[in-house]
Amino acid sequence: MINFSFYGGIHPEDSKTGTSAKKILNLRPPKKAIIPLQQHTGAVCEPLVKIGDIVKVGQKIGDTKTFVSAPVHATISGKVIDISPMLHPLETKALSIIIESDEADTWAIEETKRDWKTLKQEEIKHIVREAGVVGLGGAAFPTHVKLSPPENKKIDTYILNGAECEPFLTADHRLMLEYAEQVVIGLKILMKATGVKKGIIGIERNKPDAFRKIADEINKEPDLNIDVISLKVKYPQGAEKQLIKALLKREVPSGELPMDVGAIVSNVGTSFAVYESVVERKPLVERIVTVTGKGVRNPQNLRVRIGTPFSNLIEACGGAKEEAGKIIMGGPMMGIAQYTADVPVIKGTSGILVQTKNEVCDKPEECCIRCGNCASVCPMKILPNVITNSIKNERFEDAKEYGLLDCMECGACAYVCPANIPIVKYIKYGKTRLKK
Repeated sequence: MINFSFYGGIHPEDSKTGTSAKKILNLRPPKKAIIPLQQHTGAVCEPLVKIGDIVKVGQKIGDTKTFVSAPVHATISGKVIDISPMLHPLETKALSIIIESDEADTWAIEETKRDWKTLKQEEIKHIVREAGVVGLGGAAFPTHVKLSPPENKKIDTYILNGAECEPFLTADHRLMLEYAEQVVIGLKILMKATGVKKGIIGIERNKPDAFRKIADEINKEPDLNIDVISLKVKYPQGAEKQLIKALLKREVPSGELPMDVGAIVSNVGTSFAVYESVVERKPLVERIVTVTGKGVRNPQNLRVRIGTPFSNLIEACGGAKEEAGKIIMGGPMMGIAQYTADVPVIKGTSGILVQTKNEVCDKPEECCIRCGNCASVCPMKILPNVITNSIKNERFEDAKEYGLLDCMECGACAYVCPANIPIVKYIKYGKTRLKK
């Protein structure tokens, strides 16, 4: 068997059995939706509505003329009751549009389906842009930008990431099982938009049922130039550069992007969102979120409206247990700890992990013993211990020379560190200081 893998990486317990067999459930739209104007990589949107306006689901309520950005839409119908800074899962606060539901759930989109095969490349890009589609794997990079590489970048392969290597999360797994047809059509649309003739869907070997579903869908068209490949189970298999290395055996050089080696990578959730925007005429107003962990009573995969408070999702899963001690947006490796459950679901919310107090690491940081464990598992082949030491000593240019900016903050180094050094915390601090 070909070893579809990459250098370094770790094998944490996947902890996916709690939700991997649970079908996606639709969560009731919230009575109040908080829509941040910053849910993507790029420029912040400006409000297109004012307090007192009546809006419908799918109506664009925030946008900007900046190319690297993505508009936001109303996710419930009702009245705009406030536009002000609100709690945000990635920032302290962000300017947000607050909508109070009218309970009617009236949509602003046409119900007729669109034939994507008749659309031109620029038409697809425009539709995707207007629908506010971004990368749903976590980075939330605007998809229309990714579909518009410079003319001198010759793209030959479009890759869909179905690895979902982060422990606990199963949203992508369930999506591939329940919406395989839409995911594959989404990839076809992405390939047409970029003029790419070759497509690959990479799925980790711990999801054989999803692999079969996707393969069956692809096999319906014998001449379809799309392959589904079974990847070695290893974290962070789903990272762009690691996925390209595993599937294409190409190395993305330091400081460069996937398009520099002829590839574009999107998440399977993004492909589904592209299908919905292009075929169903539906903007990105909802997404699938895994709510899981030992601290929640009944873990589930939920389809939820963007802007729904985390507390609504946790309550829909039976509520948090008494011993719950920590809430994380995302998974345990790259997720962001939250200080409140009152933050809203945003486009990049793939999961909500509720940990118990016993799971929360409170061991004191010790001195680095230079064991080299962090370097041996680093998928970017940098020296996390040397970078961390440079940052501790305020030598940020030295940290940069040792690969600070190449770090993707996967957390593999901190996972294996016997001294309990929060390496990723230092890395983030170093990047912030370097920017300043």
